[in-house]
Amino acid sequence: MSDFKMHSPDLSRQNVEKLLALFPNVATETRDETGAVVRGIDFDRLRQELSNRIVEGPDERYRLDWPGKREAMLLANAPIAKTLRPCREESVDFDTTRNLFIEGDNLEALKLLQETYLGKVKLIYIDPPYNTGNDFIYEDDFAEDTESYLQRSNQKDEQGNRLVANTESNGRFHSDWLNMMYPRLKLARNLLKDDGVIFVSIDGVESDNLRLMMSEIFGTENFVEEIVWRNKNNSGALTKGFSNVHEYIVCFSRKPLETILAPLGEDAIKDYDKNRDDKYERRGGFVTQPLATGSKDSRPNLRYPIEFKGHTIWPEKQWLWSKERVEAAIKNDELVLNQNDGRLALRSKQYLKDENGVMRKTKPLSWLNGPYNQEGSKEVQSILGSGIFDFPKPVNLVKYLLSISTNEGNENSFVALDFFAGSGTTAHALLKLNAEDSGSRQFIVVQLPDASSRQDYNTIADVTKERIRRAGKKILEEWEAKQTKPSQGDLLEAAEPTTSSTPPDVGFRVLKIDSSNFDESFYKKPDQVLQTELLGMVDNIKPDRSGEDLLFQVLLDWGVDLSYPIVRETILGKTVYFVNGTGLVACFDHGVNEELIRAIAARKPMRAVFRDGSYDRDDTKINTAQIFAQISPSTDLRTL
Repeated sequence: MSDFKMHSPDLSRQNVEKLLALFPNVATETRDETGAVVRGIDFDRLRQELSNRIVEGPDERYRLDWPGKREAMLLANAPIAKTLRPCREESVDFDTTRNLFIEGDNLEALKLLQETYLGKVKLIYIDPPYNTGNDFIYEDDFAEDTESYLQRSNQKDEQGNRLVANTESNGRFHSDWLNMMYPRLKLARNLLKDDGVIFVSIDGVESDNLRLMMSEIFGTENFVEEIVWRNKNNSGALTKGFSNVHEYIVCFSRKPLETILAPLGEDAIKDYDKNRDDKYERRGGFVTQPLATGSKDSRPNLRYPIEFKGHTIWPEKQWLWSKERVEAAIKNDELVLNQNDGRLALRSKQYLKDENGVMRKTKPLSWLNGPYNQEGSKEVQSILGSGIFDFPKPVNLVKYLLSISTNEGNENSFVALDFFAGSGTTAHALLKLNAEDSGSRQFIVVQLPDASSRQDYNTIADVTKERIRRAGKKILEEWEAKQTKPSQGDLLEAAEPTTSSTPPDVGFRVLKIDSSNFDESFYKKPDQVLQTELLGMVDNIKPDRSGEDLLFQVLLDWGVDLSYPIVRETILGKTVYFVNGTGLVACFDHGVNEELIRAIAARKPMRAVFRDGSYDRDDTKINTAQIFAQISPSTDLRTL
C-alpha cells in the first residue's frame, strides 16, 4: 500500500523525464542537495544537441568520452544538401518492388531517410568494421558549423567520405572508430519504431566501447542483450593465449521491450514430435509441462483440488493456472495424468502449433552456437565465386535475428535496415525468409561505392547488388518449383506447397546519393548572386536531372515512402507520375497548360506537384491553385 504524496507534482522532475525521452544521450548521474546520487541531465551535452556549433563543457561526470566526440555529435545534427537519384538500369522490378538499395555514404543516407522513415523501421542489423587494425573505417569531415557544412556538402566531391585504414599505430585508434560510429547510431535510433530493435555485430576489440556508446544513445534501460555467438566450429585465432571462437551481437531497443520470442530449434521440435495426438494432428506433436509449482507466493486462489479421470488431486504448493483455465484445459484435452511411485501429478500439454497452425516460439538464448563463418563464405562463393568478401555473415544468422523481431512474416510495415550492407547478407536473408513464410518484410540496405578488388566489378556496391540479384533469382526459381502441382501418382511424396500464391518480392530499387537537383545558385543568399548569374537562375533545376530525379527529391522532402509503386502515364503529351495510386501526382515537363492541370486535378490526388518553370504561361501558374480549389480542394498542392 502506497502513501499519499501530500504535495503538488514535481514539475521539474517531469520536465527532466520529458527531456530524457527526447534526448536519452544527455542522461547522467549527479548528486542532489542531500548528497544522494540521482538521475540528471548533462546540460553541456543538451546544449550541444540544441546548438549548431561546438559547445565546450569541462565538468567531469560519469560518461564515455573521447577526442572528437563533440564534433561527432555536431556531424549527426548538421544538414546536407543531397538527394537520391533513381537508377532503373541497375534495379530489379523498379516500379513494383518495396525493397531499396541505396548507394553512397551511409551517414548521408541516414540523414536523407530521417523524414520518410522516422519511427518506421522495425529492425536494424549492421556488421560494421570491427576496428581490428586491419580493416577500414569511414573518414568523415567534421563540420565547424552548419552553414559551412551545408555549403561544402552541396558541392560535388569526387572522393566524398571514403574508407581509410585505421591501424593500431594510430594514436586515435579507438577515437576514430567511435567518431565514425557515434553519429550513425544516433541517426539510426531516430528511425526505429517504438517496438524496434537494433543488432550490432562486433568482436572483443570494441565491444566494451560499443555497449557504452549505445547505452548513451539508446538509454541503459533499453539494453536488451549482448549475445555471444560462436562463429567457428574449430580452433580460432589465438588471442592472449585463448583460441577465439566467438563474437558478440549487441542488442538495444527503441523503448523497453516486454518480451522477445524466437523460433524453436531443431532439437526442440524433435522433442515435440515424440508425442502425437490423433485428435489434434494439425497442431503437431506436444510436450508436457508441470501444472503445479513448488513455490508459494500467497495466492490462495491457485490452491484448490482438481477432479480429473476419477482422481482428486491437490498441488504440493499451488497450481500455475486458475481454476477457470484448468476447466478449459480439461475440456480441450490439454492435461495429462502421470503416476510415479504412487504419486499423481498433473501436467499440461504444450502443442507445437496453435489452433491457427502458427508455430510456437520461445525466449531466445543469449548464446548462439553457430551458424559458423564458413557457412557465410560458402554462400557468397556459391553465388559470386571466391575471394570477394572476408568473413561474410551467414544468411541463417540474420534470418534468426529477423525471425525474433517479428510475430509473423506478414506483419504490416516490417522494414529492416542495414547501413553497412557489405556482401548483402541482410537482403539475402530477408528475401529467403519471406519466401519461406510468405512474409512481406522490406529491406533498405546502404553500401558505399568504394573501389572493388575484383576486375569484373568497379565498386563494392556493384558486388553487393549482383549478389542480391542472383540470390533473388534463385529464391524465386525455388519458390516457383514448389508451386508446380504434382501428378496424381506423386501426391503422397510431394512436398507441401507454399501457403501463398503470390510470388515473393525479390526486386530492389537502386537509389544513388548525389548532390541536390537544385543548381548551386539556389542556395546562395541574395547578396551573393552576381548579375551575370541572374539569367541562368530562371530555371533552378540542374540541366542533367530527369523528371524521375525530381520525383525522388519530392518524395524525400515530403516524407513519402520511397518504396511506393510508381506508374508513368502520358496525358496530353506530358509525362505524369502517379505514386501509390493517386497518393502523389507529379509532372515536371515543360509547357504545362490549364487543360493538363484540369486533367490531373480530376484524378483528385492527395498531393500534386509541378515544376516552377514548366508552365506555358505566367497566368497558368497563378490559375493552378484556383483550378485545384474547384475540382480537388483537398489536394496538397506544391511547386518545385
